[in-house]
Amino acid sequence: MSFKIAIIGAGSVGFTKKLFTDLLCVPEFRDIEVALTDVSQHNLDMIKAILDKIVEANALPVKITAHTERRKALEGAKYIISCVRVGGLEAYADDIRIPLKYGIDQCVGDTICAGGILYGQRNIPVILDFCKDIREVAAPGAKFLNYANPMAMNTWAAIEYGKVDTVGLCHGVQHGAEQIAEILGAKSVSELDYICSGINHQTWFIDLRLNGRKIEKDELVAAFEAHPVFSQQEKLRIDVLKRFGVYSTESNGHLSEYLPWYRKRPDEIARWIDMSDWIHGETGGYLRHSTETRNWFETEFPQFLASAAKPIDPAKRSNEHASHILEALETGRVYRGHFNVKNNGVISNLPSDAIIESPGFVDRFGINMVSGITIPEACAATCLASINVQRMSVHAAIGGDIDLLKLAVLHDPLVGAVATPEEVWQMVDEMVVAQARWLPQYAHAVPAAKERLAKSSVKTRDWAGAARRNVRSIEELRAEKSALKKAV
Repeated sequence: MSFKIAIIGAGSVGFTKKLFTDLLCVPEFRDIEVALTDVSQHNLDMIKAILDKIVEANALPVKITAHTERRKALEGAKYIISCVRVGGLEAYADDIRIPLKYGIDQCVGDTICAGGILYGQRNIPVILDFCKDIREVAAPGAKFLNYANPMAMNTWAAIEYGKVDTVGLCHGVQHGAEQIAEILGAKSVSELDYICSGINHQTWFIDLRLNGRKIEKDELVAAFEAHPVFSQQEKLRIDVLKRFGVYSTESNGHLSEYLPWYRKRPDEIARWIDMSDWIHGETGGYLRHSTETRNWFETEFPQFLASAAKPIDPAKRSNEHASHILEALETGRVYRGHFNVKNNGVISNLPSDAIIESPGFVDRFGINMVSGITIPEACAATCLASINVQRMSVHAAIGGDIDLLKLAVLHDPLVGAVATPEEVWQMVDEMVVAQARWLPQYAHAVPAAKERLAKSSVKTRDWAGAARRNVRSIEELRAEKSALKKAV
């Protein structure tokens, strides 16, 4: 088979390498073209060097091109994959830093909450530019696969306003299933059958079967509490499982910032998180992790390049959805996964316009969602709070409406549990001013926001958060990796 795939934001080097290697595990895909595009020539050069090395080492006829001019990469592409972070780590640092001044402590801040909403404001105009290019220069009927967060907002904008065939992809469901398989003593996750449904990062295991046997709440709670690691790392998720009756797919740290109950008081946060790794609730944990990963890659690039020169092992193909979806569409081999699409009745007790994450099957006819699912009422209530924030956020981003943006932030569950309306209004002004270069739709609102900030009497504080860690140096990272090797 010969067709073209474009990867936007290909400078996300590690993730792009994984997607590329997965694609080459499909025997029919050995003759494809992969066009890389990124705003950073430096990152583009690094990832192309790595992919060229993989192709050379495996003697493949795959064609790889790299372009800083996006439209060139998209010309004739049948599939477009996006993994962009608009504003990079510089803007992301403001997503964490500024809300902390108002008492809002986020672990990740890329889905909803103050950081995720502003992240969406930066991404959505760019997503619409992608869609315009796809409509104009990509292959007719091209499919857009979005991996970038905030998943629901980006996918909502691409479908509703970009008018492009779009699916949002995430790996939270797979990771949650791996945990459950482990605590139940399964030899492999393949022994576990499950239905997850909800919205991205708030998806729920509403039906679980181990080798055909239904797993009920009490057994799941007991298994998690008996596990020596997860019982400590997933305290918040276990508490939600006890109260809601179903397990959330999302990590302890992520889930903590979508709910109004666990991060609203600094002295309570430590009770629900675990500091063994960033993903379990550390303040600004993903920002620290991303910064360290970038620094490590920049320093150790020669080693990454050298490691690319080895045979591809199809047995090590990852569970990221992209390659499996393309394989199903192109070969007809059916793939079952959980996908982010417009609801349109798939989940009966969530709004039809919402972007939901739910089971579907892929074959030559496309992505076919399983409809008529009803999620538990408590799960629906939690999802609805986020959906309403997402809808307002998308509409604000499309219209450059700073008043609607402030209302979206005000209605965020964690923000609303921590901050007053006056604090929210000032915080949004401050974030829009700080990120003005990535928010062209708010250019008209920036001067007035600056004037309000100059006159404001709302007090803020210099606070690092309840559970913050410093970014580790390359030397510290080397020492830690060395210690882990010795321990093994």
